[in-house]
Amino acid sequence: MEKLFDTHAHYYDRRFQSAEGGVDALLQQLFAEEVAGIVNVGTEPENSRRVVADAARWEGMYAAVGIHPTDGQELADIDGALCEIEAMLGTPESRRRDKIVALGEIGLDYYWEHDKALQAYMLEAQLDMAIKAGVPVIIHDRDAHGDCFDAVCKKPAARGVFHSYSGSAEMAKDLCRRGWYISFSGVATFQNAPKVREAIAVVPNDRILIETDAPYLTPVPFRGKMNHSGLMRYTAEAVAEVKGMDTDALIRLTRENAERLFGI
Repeated sequence: MEKLFDTHAHYYDRRFQSAEGGVDALLQQLFAEEVAGIVNVGTEPENSRRVVADAARWEGMYAAVGIHPTDGQELADIDGALCEIEAMLGTPESRRRDKIVALGEIGLDYYWEHDKALQAYMLEAQLDMAIKAGVPVIIHDRDAHGDCFDAVCKKPAARGVFHSYSGSAEMAKDLCRRGWYISFSGVATFQNAPKVREAIAVVPNDRILIETDAPYLTPVPFRGKMNHSGLMRYTAEAVAEVKGMDTDALIRLTRENAERLFGI
């Protein structure tokens, strides 16, 4: 059985405190039995430092550091926070030591009533930061498809992945033509998500990834419960069905894509 690569999770989230035996016991089991790799993704400076510390503890865990568009609204000194993230990125040598493989998650979120100008400022600053460092970015795009697309198109040197993709199939095709990867979460298993399956169908095999966004977006048949990387197999099955592929072949493909994108 092929081992999964989870390209997006948040294992510092308080919800994991409810895991039987704690989050360490859960991760130990996952790495031993089902999971080859996990990118643990920060959303502000404090938990970005945490994901770096966690990556040092687990052989198969990697870190992404960044400022999420909604978490950034809560920061008193956004420029200071951006400087903290840039300092974490450091040099190629320090990133290898710290297992930092991406800047993220960053992006735009129009679902909540937040300062759109501040979000745009944070996104542009972090895209520039990633280009300077030569690292991929992890894009959060919620109800902001047009503006997210425009933002990355204005930075043609930027590269990375749109995580838990919810945009149109046409936008997915255009992003892939521009060198971006597209990642699909447990939403691919939801009955009310035909748009996601349309996007899956058009993403080239060398640009497709899968993820959990754990502890959120739990796939069917566990929807409503806490998500974790082992449940991503249900997402893989749903994506493989759309692609007309064997599930293990899809898991192997997405793992290889993840390792290529993140330089693992």
